[in-house]
Amino acid sequence: MVRVLTSRRWLGAFAVALAFAVAAFFLGQWQWHRYEAKAARADRIHSHYDAKPQPIASVLGVDPMPLSREWTRVTMRGRYAADATLLVRNRPYQGTYGYEVLVPFRDTSGDTVLVDRGWVQNAQTAETSPEVVPAPTGDVTVTGWLRRSEPSLGKTPLRGQLASINLAEASRQVGTPLLGAYVILEVERLPDGTAPDRPTALEAPDTDLGPHQAYAFQWWLGMVVGFVLVWFGARREYQEGLEESAPEGTTTPRRKVRIWDEEDA
Repeated sequence: MVRVLTSRRWLGAFAVALAFAVAAFFLGQWQWHRYEAKAARADRIHSHYDAKPQPIASVLGVDPMPLSREWTRVTMRGRYAADATLLVRNRPYQGTYGYEVLVPFRDTSGDTVLVDRGWVQNAQTAETSPEVVPAPTGDVTVTGWLRRSEPSLGKTPLRGQLASINLAEASRQVGTPLLGAYVILEVERLPDGTAPDRPTALEAPDTDLGPHQAYAFQWWLGMVVGFVLVWFGARREYQEGLEESAPEGTTTPRRKVRIWDEEDA
């Protein structure tokens, strides 16, 4: 058996099995890291999403917000700069693409933060602006969730539009410095307690962990498959060699007769 396993043919097969095992290990690691990232994101959402809202000045400054504070629920009071409204292109909502509506909000402390008021459907053509429910004028209290700046896509859209919610690009368009995160609107309240009209509220964040953990275990368990195939293949060749070398009229006790061998006889 050792002579069969150390033949050039089966050493090559063993090398292929080893290469597959190494690849399966790293693919399992990749799926596990994806699972960990989704689990950490879900934990952040669960811990912040329904918490009591905090004053925005107590959790956010001009520096980029750390990932650990994402989805923190905040509240603030001030006024919208409706004349500096921005539209973010190609944003999905229930399978349909449209725009998200961003409006700078000046807090009573004097800081300006970008507020995502919701989603609107595309107009008939790309050159036509969609119908947008205007932001309320006068004082308003805003409650929502903090999100980090998105990466720049390196595109130059039309004036008043963005390719992604990149705060540096948005700041250049509105002409004023912005705080280090933007706010997804939950609710607005006017001084009389009423809620003004707004674009369609964004969908709640997805906390599903997906199949990545299961995929990781599948890849790791699959690491041994190649070695098992090599072992059984080499063992079969070894047994067939014993049968061929046995004297005529004798039987080889090591070889088991299979059902399909009897049928083919």
